[in-house]
Amino acid sequence: MPKPLIGITLGRKFKDGEGLFAISETYIAAVERAGGIAVLLPALRDDEAVRLVRQRLDGLLLTGGADVDPALYGGQSHPSVYGVDACRDTTEMALVRMAVESGWPFLGICRGIQVINVALGGTLYADLPEQLGTQVAHRSEEEGHSVQIDPTSRLAGLVNATEIQVNSYHHQGIERLAPGLKAVGWAPDGLIEAVEVPGHTFGLGVQWHPERRLDAPQHFVLFKALVQAAQGGYTG
Repeated sequence: MPKPLIGITLGRKFKDGEGLFAISETYIAAVERAGGIAVLLPALRDDEAVRLVRQRLDGLLLTGGADVDPALYGGQSHPSVYGVDACRDTTEMALVRMAVESGWPFLGICRGIQVINVALGGTLYADLPEQLGTQVAHRSEEEGHSVQIDPTSRLAGLVNATEIQVNSYHHQGIERLAPGLKAVGWAPDGLIEAVEVPGHTFGLGVQWHPERRLDAPQHFVLFKALVQAAQGGYTG
């Protein structure tokens, strides 16, 4: 069976007025180690390009990065909001909607889970410390925290547990869950940390960074499941 092609979305930064697309190598390593072929996806300029990507790639990985524009979910901006890229927001949300509608396997990580939620009609906390509190250190990767997992969820079956330890480095998160999504993981302060699309081939978003924990089976398994789904073999 040929290796599936997994599209990996790219972030964009500007240097001396020039836009530079880039992503951490850890995402590429995760897909390749799981048996897929990584295909890097910059922001796309039109709907036709999005449709062609859907036709030619077998799965989608939505990566972490800068913030989603609060205007897209009717939110108020905040001084901590950074790196807003309208073209990336538009591209990724179009890809998410197409993935949900067509059954295209996808996994969202950190910013990715936030994009999924906003694309489907949900909202975000623009700044967790101010709007949710500091009970959990969401922006301290070294400290991390636990996540409680719905025992009936696909995620629980994948990680074979109802509680796992995760890394954590983000200042935004899901506020109001989008219609059509199911919350399946929560931080100790109640923040939604994992979502699934019920009935979907493989539609999953997590707030943490499993690509930085590939030596831990409970994190690497998420990429294995994505690749298997893209090959048509996921049955979880």
